[in-house]
Amino acid sequence: MPDRLEPQLTPVRPPLTPDTVFAAAVTLADEHGLEAVTMRRLAQTLGVQAMSLYHHVPGRDALLDGMVEHVFVEIEPPSLTAPWRRAMERRAASAREALLRHPWAIALLDSRTQPGHVTLRHHDAVLGCLRHAGFSVVDAGHAFALLDAFIYGFVMQENALPFETPAETQEMASAMLAGLEDHYPYLAEVLKEQIMTGAHSFPSEFEFGLALLLDGLEPFAGCSYPAATKPESGTTDGDQQ
Repeated sequence: MPDRLEPQLTPVRPPLTPDTVFAAAVTLADEHGLEAVTMRRLAQTLGVQAMSLYHHVPGRDALLDGMVEHVFVEIEPPSLTAPWRRAMERRAASAREALLRHPWAIALLDSRTQPGHVTLRHHDAVLGCLRHAGFSVVDAGHAFALLDAFIYGFVMQENALPFETPAETQEMASAMLAGLEDHYPYLAEVLKEQIMTGAHSFPSEFEFGLALLLDGLEPFAGCSYPAATKPESGTTDGDQQ
C-alpha cells in the first residue's frame, strides 16, 4: 500500500502591522534606494495587495515618516546625566553607523513635517543634554545644528566615495600617485604618507573632526556670558561672573 501523502500546508504569513510595513520599507530602501519604495512595490515585497497596506499606513508620506522613526530607533540618544562631551561622542558615532547602514535616510531625517515620538524624543534628549551641561538655549540650538551638519556631511562624503575597503583605497591611491608627484606634490605626499601606509581611516577621520568641533563648543558649556557670545580674549568664566 503506497505511503499516504502528507497534506501540503500553506505557510502562514505573519499579520501586517505598521511596524512590519515600516521595517520592510527600510529594507527595500537599503537594497534598492529610496525611489524604489512605493506602496505597490512594498506590497509585492510583503506578498499582499497594495490596498491592504492602506489599512496600516495612510500613504507614502506616512510611510516615510515611519521609516525615519525606524532609523532614529537605531541612534543612541544622549543621556541627560552623562558628561555632555562623552554623550555627544557616543551619539555621533551611533548616528554615523546608522546612516552608513541606511544611506538614503540623510535626506529624510530632518525633512518630515510630522515627526514621530522617537524622532522628537531623540531631538529633545540632545538639547536636554546640552542644556544640562550649561549651554544657553540659543547655544544649544547652534551646537545641535553644527553637530548634525558635521555628522550628515561626513557620512554623505563617505557614502559617495568609489571604494569601500582599505585595500581598494590603497589600490586607487597607488594608481593615482604615478601621475601626481611632478605636478601636485602636496596631494602626492598625503597619498603616500596617509593612504598608502594605511594610516588613513574614516573612523579616525570622523573622531578627529568631531573632537575639533567639540573643542570649539567647550567654552559654551557652563557659560555665564550672554548666549552665543564667547568671552573676550584673556578673560575667564570667573571674570564674567
